[in-house]
Amino acid sequence: MAAMGALGAMAAMGALPAGAAVLPPLPTLGVPGVPELKPLTRYDAMRLGPGWSHSCHAMLYAPNPGMLFGRIPLRYAVLMQMRFDGLLGFPGGFVDRRYWSLEDGLNRVLGLGLGCVRLTEADYLCSHLTEGPHRVVAHFYARQLTLEELHTIEISAVHSRDHGLEVMGMVRVPLYTQKDRMGGLPNFLANSFVGTAKFQLLFALKILNMVPEEKLAEAVAATQKLKKPPIDHAAGAMGNLGTKSANELMAQAKTGSELDQAENQAVVQAMAESAEQVLVGLESQAVAEQLVAVPVAEALEQAVALGADAVMQQPMAEAME
Repeated sequence: MAAMGALGAMAAMGALPAGAAVLPPLPTLGVPGVPELKPLTRYDAMRLGPGWSHSCHAMLYAPNPGMLFGRIPLRYAVLMQMRFDGLLGFPGGFVDRRYWSLEDGLNRVLGLGLGCVRLTEADYLCSHLTEGPHRVVAHFYARQLTLEELHTIEISAVHSRDHGLEVMGMVRVPLYTQKDRMGGLPNFLANSFVGTAKFQLLFALKILNMVPEEKLAEAVAATQKLKKPPIDHAAGAMGNLGTKSANELMAQAKTGSELDQAENQAVVQAMAESAEQVLVGLESQAVAEQLVAVPVAEALEQAVALGADAVMQQPMAEAME
């Protein structure tokens, strides 16, 4: 921490240490999967023109000897806050350089959100140029407190002016990783952060030796793996849904075909029965007509026979006369 304070002071003054030709190179994050931001000294940041905006944020932390579940060391308590937009960030905000120094502007914002803390130039940690269309320099501060002082700030924050408005509440960052390699810091890093807050968190944890660099890299890698399964599951769910829908459609089509076939069979059977009934009716009518026709024919034959006998008998009668 003392070395970082000296580095911050040199960067603020823009002076070379005695007997040295150049300042030591500015530290970088160097964690795979996290885009690097361009570092610059405080002195160089102050020399930027009026077209640049300056944001100042602070990380308050304290050594924490506590043990989670009696076996997982907590190591440090690090404060962040849930913002009004649902993003995680550090206390602070933009500073108008026309009216305020960096620290005065930062303390003014901290007073609104925390209520009882003031930082100085000695707490300065780093500055970075942000990416994007806006020309913003992000200044970052870090202050180590005792656990009791940190707890007092947490209580004071609940009674500050911005609580429940711009600030939804303070949260502590879990710096451990559980056996499943996701619980703790990896899951926390999977949240959404505002601006440079995630980069600044990782940078401070590395520079202040609060979390080993390899542990930070593992946590970031686990976070990146965590983002893939939901996509795969979603694709699988969509695939299953599509397959299910296709199967349902096929089943419905099959059922419809079976119903149509059954209906067709019923119609054909009904038509066949109707035709059979018609045929039966015709046969019955033919039989009836035949039955009726037989007596008529017999009667005609009898009439004809009688008529013939009459004709035969008439000449005989005429002759006898």
